[in-house]
Amino acid sequence: MGLTKTEEFTKTQNEVANLAKALGHPARIAILQYLIKTKSCVCGDIVDELPLSQSTVSQHLNELKKAGWIKGNIEGPSVCYCIDEKSWSKAKKTLVSMLESYDGANCC
Repeated sequence: MGLTKTEEFTKTQNEVANLAKALGHPARIAILQYLIKTKSCVCGDIVDELPLSQSTVSQHLNELKKAGWIKGNIEGPSVCYCIDEKSWSKAKKTLVSMLESYDGANCC
């Protein structure tokens, strides 16, 4: 298997790629939208909202957490997930900066 050579790219390029990768599945978008709407929740609530199994939802939650979009706290037998405000703010700045850098000049 070939190397991805991520070390050859800037820190910002790697950050944007990781953020975008975590958003690369509609279930993860649905999870984020649900967390935004409810402000916080228990994993079981998310499972009730999606047409996916508990294990699949857990995998998606793990990817979102790994990328910094969400955070989770263990409360008894459950994990309560919510938006990670600090990481969300940083992601917003990073993505907006990249999107706003395009001046609208069409080369084609």
